Amino acid sequence: MKVAVFGLGYVGSVTAACLAANGHDVWGVDVDLAKVGPITEGHSPVVEPGLDELVAEGVTAGRLHATTDPRLALDGADVSLICVGTPSTASGSTDLTYIRRAVRDIAEAAGVVAPPASGFHSIVVRSTVPPGTVDEVVEQVLAEVPASGDFTFGTAMCPEFLREGSGLADFYDPPFVVVGTRNPRVGTALTDLFGFIFANRGLPVDVQVVDIRTAEALKYACNAFHATKVSFANEMGRIFRHVGVDSREVMRIFVQDTSLNISPYYLRPGFAFGGSCLPKDLRSVLQLARVHDTDLPLLAGTLSTNELTVRDVVDRVVAGPGREIALLGLSFKTATDDLRESPSVELAERLIGKGYNLRIYDAIVNPSRLVGANLRHVTSKLPHLQRVLTADPAEALRGADLALVSATDSAAVGALLATPPARTIDLSGRLGAEVEALPGYEGVGW
Repeated sequence: MKVAVFGLGYVGSVTAACLAANGHDVWGVDVDLAKVGPITEGHSPVVEPGLDELVAEGVTAGRLHATTDPRLALDGADVSLICVGTPSTASGSTDLTYIRRAVRDIAEAAGVVAPPASGFHSIVVRSTVPPGTVDEVVEQVLAEVPASGDFTFGTAMCPEFLREGSGLADFYDPPFVVVGTRNPRVGTALTDLFGFIFANRGLPVDVQVVDIRTAEALKYACNAFHATKVSFANEMGRIFRHVGVDSREVMRIFVQDTSLNISPYYLRPGFAFGGSCLPKDLRSVLQLARVHDTDLPLLAGTLSTNELTVRDVVDRVVAGPGREIALLGLSFKTATDDLRESPSVELAERLIGKGYNLRIYDAIVNPSRLVGANLRHVTSKLPHLQRVLTADPAEALRGADLALVSATDSAAVGALLATPPARTIDLSGRLGAEVEALPGYEGVGW
């Protein structure tokens, strides 16, 4: 396969050299001779362990080339990989100037060079870009340039996950290979292009083809989480050193928990956290920080964002029509009757306070069996719980204009499917495809 790589910085150089090493005919394109020249001479333009040797091998074998002329790269090429820089602007937004320039170069070159044998060319963004870039920038530029009768274009996003210093290892052993596209031919082309990554490890090919915006958002989610982890560990160090604790030892043990701490658990978008532990212990850590005059903005922000999650649902209810609400699920999580600091209790209190009529269903909660702090908490928040609580989800839904649903038990889901209200807000994300297909369905964060 002939591949054009636009941008010969860190990502582009690694990508070009690795694809050439797998037998592809790779042409790197850059406006900067300081990047093109070294590759032409058999050297890497960036510092990366092992890359110099890989570039030299590719150039010597005649599979790796570099040029400032997009036409040479695009002549007969099957795929263009856009690996140009996307720096921040002064306001913090992403500067897509180089993306636009690369796409324009591709489109204009296609007007004067021969297409691949198939006539189909995949334009693939590898740079980190905001969701919507392929649809609103790449497609727009292609529409502005007079179409070539010989080329048919398909577009995609295929994010890279390369770390400086381990770029070659990361290319050959990525956490996943994700392609966002609407065009099956692009998905097939990129599966063929990157399939060797799995074959070399003796694994079945697992290129995940998803929605374009999902692929664009994925890299942001990954990097935001990586930054959050660094900041979290540093905040732990900042507070624990005041009380004679070596945070390195704490975190050494912390990461051994792969059931909760380092796992998919707690990483599904949904409703706010609550219960008897998380809010209380988070407040305790923040109070400890105040005693020692230490700022922990990440953890403080965690409480703030949790409050915003509840407030957002209230605002969405208020913005819509209807005064009759069914709240399916009251405890802070399923399979328990613990109502302490449950966000659903907080949600119910606020909506009742705004004059809405609520009917509440929970498969487990029985007011007559609540005791201790659990009873005191719900009594302070919902003194008339017995009056609005029902053991029958169908009863809760009768006459409802809106359902707020965190319960996932079969009775709740069945009643929702049988008598759906005009509007449903899913607070759990685990209600199933049939519920998500209902008219008026909304996800709390999707």
